[in-house]
Amino acid sequence: MTDTSLPATCPAEYQAQRPASPIALFILLLGGFITIFDLFVVNIAVASIQESFEASFADIAFVIAGYELAFGVLLIAGSRLGDRHGRRRLFILGMLAFTLSSFLCGVAASATILIAARLMQGAAGALLFPQIYASLRVIYDGKGRSRAFGLLGMTLGLAAIAGQVIGGLLVEMNLFGLGWRVVFLINIPVGILAAIAARTIPESKAQTDTDIDWVGVILISCGLLLLLLPLLEGPNIGWPLWTGYSFIAGLTLTALFLTWQYRLANMGGTPIISLTLFRQPAFSVGSLCVLLIYSTATSLFLCFALLLQSGLGLSPLAAGMIFAPCSVGFIASSLSAPKLVARFGNKIIAQGAAVYAAGIAGLMVMTWNFSQESDVILLIWPLIVLGFGQGMAMTPMLNLVIGYIEERHAGIAAGFISTMQQVGGAFGVSISGIFFMNILTRDASLTTAARYLDAFSGAMIYNLFAVVIAIILIIRLLQRSRGIDKEVGR
Repeated sequence: MTDTSLPATCPAEYQAQRPASPIALFILLLGGFITIFDLFVVNIAVASIQESFEASFADIAFVIAGYELAFGVLLIAGSRLGDRHGRRRLFILGMLAFTLSSFLCGVAASATILIAARLMQGAAGALLFPQIYASLRVIYDGKGRSRAFGLLGMTLGLAAIAGQVIGGLLVEMNLFGLGWRVVFLINIPVGILAAIAARTIPESKAQTDTDIDWVGVILISCGLLLLLLPLLEGPNIGWPLWTGYSFIAGLTLTALFLTWQYRLANMGGTPIISLTLFRQPAFSVGSLCVLLIYSTATSLFLCFALLLQSGLGLSPLAAGMIFAPCSVGFIASSLSAPKLVARFGNKIIAQGAAVYAAGIAGLMVMTWNFSQESDVILLIWPLIVLGFGQGMAMTPMLNLVIGYIEERHAGIAAGFISTMQQVGGAFGVSISGIFFMNILTRDASLTTAARYLDAFSGAMIYNLFAVVIAIILIIRLLQRSRGIDKEVGR
């Protein structure tokens, strides 16, 4: 699971022009639903996509990672566009762009076209998604706001489950002979109706004329893309010379981005990322923890989906039903996590991450010792443990990291952490993919099932390592915080 439910802080001068209707709330929730639905539904459709296009692992990994990368990089820009030009206006624009890109995904004639359409879909999601949080924050107050955000959290959780179960059903039904294409084309009527009904959403904007740092957006977008591309393509094509050049160019552009952010801040501009945030060591370490934890979620579901369908021959619906308990565990623990933190403190975060690691280790052990395909039902138990651990760790960790920043910087910090979630997911896919592809193609004498079982177990080495490192960092972070609190108490 991935949690994209981190709201940005809205200044007090944000005002809506009129009260919201129940239809407006429904449309905002629907916008959140389809962005998360399309993140998870591809995991179920990915085996069918690969077969349809005879695509490489790099191709299908880019179908998933490209969406997350575009979504994450443009999230802050989308939020500021809404602040400046009106959130309802950007919501409608984002919904129409999401609908168009969904159509392009559905009619894609090749893996390359599908990847381009998914990048566009992720960019559209970045326009759409921030307006949901900001609008709910502005048009409701008090108990109404708490209820609205509670409904949004529930909606995002249900979207994850629906993406797996309903997505599997749609692919398996093969409506009109369209196969996997239906999971994208279904967005078209939903998106058009939502864009029309979005007129019921009260318009709101910030009293600001802050410019958007498009130079920074271009630098970091190109830099991350050039870093991601060789990681995805390299294992599949034998690491030719251009992959090294691409990686060097990506690092160079990323360095130029950081330099530009520093210069822009000194010139009195508004950078995408305020580098002053990293003067707080706890925020820097916490951001690394977020990157590590979120880098494991998408890659796990991608590799597991390929194992279930391409390796073990399960149908898309059966694979979706195997995934669903993990999402249920995530939702259940996410709902209980705030109460647990209030009662036992932030140590729950490290304990939740440990449970998550135990779930990953359990999957690795069970796939190593997999004896027959009927054992696949037994994989549900470590998945439930895994989902429960994710829910205990992820959302409280976001709140912990943001809590290290002064309130006046909370909005930009929240935007940065949200970006780290998505970018981490994209890079996790690429790094786990290196292990997955190397093991999958290593011994052609093994059966298909055996090769996929070994590939999945090997790919999870990175995931387990990343979560363990995150646990160590979280523990040290909490110890340091307690030490500072004791000194302040003196």
